[in-house]
Amino acid sequence: MCIVQGKLMDICLITIDNNLNKSLQPKTAIGMLWLQTHFENDQWEALSNSTVIISEENSQLLIEDAKNAGLNVECFSDISMLDIFPKNN
Repeated sequence: MCIVQGKLMDICLITIDNNLNKSLQPKTAIGMLWLQTHFENDQWEALSNSTVIISEENSQLLIEDAKNAGLNVECFSDISMLDIFPKNN
């Protein structure tokens, strides 16, 4: 669950690498339905499994479009998963 300031987020984006690529995670039925209007049918399973990765540039476009549509969107870009789970050699 993704709750920010007491609001349930429809879509969360989480930075996953140092290139600022984002994991796209629908968190509500509304978020999933909205994303389905922006992705091809063959990508819906990946959307529902939160396995879609998008670039920083595309994530900014998606955030703007989703917020304009009235969705609650949060992007966690200050922390990279690589910073949390550093690679051990």
